[in-house]
Amino acid sequence: MTHDGPEITGGVDTHGLTHHASVVDQVGRHLADREFPATIRGYRDLLEWMRSHGTLVAVGVEGTGAYGAELARVLTAAGVTVVDVDRPDRKTRRMKGKSDPIDAYAAATAVLSGRATGIPKSRDGVVESVRVLRTARRSAVKARTQAMNQIRGLLVSAPAMLREQFSALDRAALIRTLARLRPGDDLSRPLAATRAALRRLARRHQAMDTEIAELDAEIAPLIKQAAPALLELFGVGPETAGQLLASAGDNPERMRSEAAFANLAGVAPIPASSGRTHRHRLNRGGDRAANNALHTIVLVRMRFDERTRTYVERRTKQGMSKKDIMRCLKRFVAREIYRALTSTPTEQTPQTSLAPAA
Repeated sequence: MTHDGPEITGGVDTHGLTHHASVVDQVGRHLADREFPATIRGYRDLLEWMRSHGTLVAVGVEGTGAYGAELARVLTAAGVTVVDVDRPDRKTRRMKGKSDPIDAYAAATAVLSGRATGIPKSRDGVVESVRVLRTARRSAVKARTQAMNQIRGLLVSAPAMLREQFSALDRAALIRTLARLRPGDDLSRPLAATRAALRRLARRHQAMDTEIAELDAEIAPLIKQAAPALLELFGVGPETAGQLLASAGDNPERMRSEAAFANLAGVAPIPASSGRTHRHRLNRGGDRAANNALHTIVLVRMRFDERTRTYVERRTKQGMSKKDIMRCLKRFVAREIYRALTSTPTEQTPQTSLAPAA
């Protein structure tokens, strides 16, 4: 669909209830800004308003993974190029101030100048389903861990008769036994109240176990559908695969190369050379959850994969520290993961030599 008029660029500062939009011309002059409600009707009005000023080239949206997620979907469906824009840094805000119009114009200017080039996640496919289900699973795991920690804390300070009764049980037997406790009706006695609290916590633990198992059964086929080649890699299980898929999004092609994915996961080596010392250090940026998934895969390979163990032994003899060796391995694993994420179901992800990881 074509629109007459000069080329313009849009910018949007997103919030929970309203979005503030702006448009600038080809040389960055501020043309207009306006606030719209964060509703489907508001998104359509925002798009029509922008197009009324000229030919809309692109729109920079701040927060495409949060308040701006639905707006980005609406704009993309309408054929508009959407660019993910980071919020201005503190130095810029101190110099230019902070308001919704200022942020909206800053988003438009970032796109026009080329500072902002990020392609947002589409969030409209199987991977988005994996992400939202994993959110529920993560909170269930946290609640189960909290319940177990509280059980052990109560047993430490419980009366000796109660503490000694359960001291020899493993976790599974402990939960089953505590869930069958009969505290009695008189909860004014500390022993009875402790029994009641332990029973409630044990049943909560069992409920979370059931919920996690149900979520695992729902998530596993979705992961296999989204990236079957990913699960075929050594050391990659449903949990790490789900996290890597969520980090890459439904449109992993937005990452133009495996180096871009390595930057996203925080495993791209950073030069740390000085004088006669030539080395690289760990990257502490990027998506830390994706970095943790790669770290888990590397730990599994270092323990069970023969070729990885051979590589570790060789690099250790060369004088590299364990931290540096793991940095190299994570970078290599990121290369394999990228190939699996961007391959079609008929393509194969080869298990290549570890040499390029150095």
